[in-house]
Amino acid sequence: MTSQPINPSFPVARPRRLRRSASLRRMVREHTLRADQFIYPLFVDERLREPRPISAMPGQFQWPVHAMAQQAERVAQAGVSAVLLFGLPETKDAQGSSGWRAEGGVQQAIRAMKDAVPELVVMTDVCLCEYTSHGHCGVLQSGPNGVTVANDATLPLLARTALSHAEAGADVVAPSDMMDGRVGAIRSALDEAGFTDTAIMAYSAKYASAFYGPFREAAESAPQEGDRRSYQMDPANGREALREVELDIAEGADIIMVKPATLYLDVLARVRERVSLPLAAYHVSGEYAMLKAAAERGWLDERRATLEALTGIARAGADLIITYYALDAAAWLRAGE
Repeated sequence: MTSQPINPSFPVARPRRLRRSASLRRMVREHTLRADQFIYPLFVDERLREPRPISAMPGQFQWPVHAMAQQAERVAQAGVSAVLLFGLPETKDAQGSSGWRAEGGVQQAIRAMKDAVPELVVMTDVCLCEYTSHGHCGVLQSGPNGVTVANDATLPLLARTALSHAEAGADVVAPSDMMDGRVGAIRSALDEAGFTDTAIMAYSAKYASAFYGPFREAAESAPQEGDRRSYQMDPANGREALREVELDIAEGADIIMVKPATLYLDVLARVRERVSLPLAAYHVSGEYAMLKAAAERGWLDERRATLEALTGIARAGADLIITYYALDAAAWLRAGE
């Protein structure tokens, strides 16, 4: 069957007219990625003297504290405006008390990075999983259903950790634990201590995803027993995300987040339609590792595939994108099409 030519006797819309050159495509582009909308995650390990590669995340490292000023300069030179810090302590215990030490790795890194590049936005992950000996995001309790995470007993510890980050100079604290009420507890603690300008980026819709595996190697935070499905969200649920978001906003969140990103674009879009606060999406370790693995095998063009994935996240509604590709993507954007 042969296609029929377009009848020239009447006007025909031709969308291709605006696709025929790079200049035209850029001029009418609906969503344009910017380096300053990326947030670069960094792992700070207070035990290290030299950077240690993360095997499941090629190109990423656990960094010693003394390297963080240099990392701040590297990020700023790339045009990326913000970092998100995760800590690996020397010692762990059942409460995660290393998380709020004034001289902990994250606290030292905050001070070093802000001294080196004052305009860099330093965000910190607030959770206990990196600091607890059992690997869960809160303190444990025994009950009729066995050992579970004690929601209310965890809240003051999260608030204490967030306050220690604010005291060190963090611009934004980011609770990722998914305990009910943690945004309100942190906001109250910050305000009472005079840190009313410290913002909260809440992991509002954080799913119990299989795509966190490489991160758990990087942060050494895998649970010693059980899993996190009793407090992270069920991947089958979409409407529940809207409820979580509304609760976090009511408690004082300044930025909200959906995590993971690529497999949850529908959730991201629904949240965007509902709220006007800045919206972040976390392009997580498993998403990064998949792209890296496919590119290493020659199955994908890494640059094109990554920028397409990040553009999809922005198109779905994200204002901010947390991604391990932040520095690479910034360089690719500078280089142009």
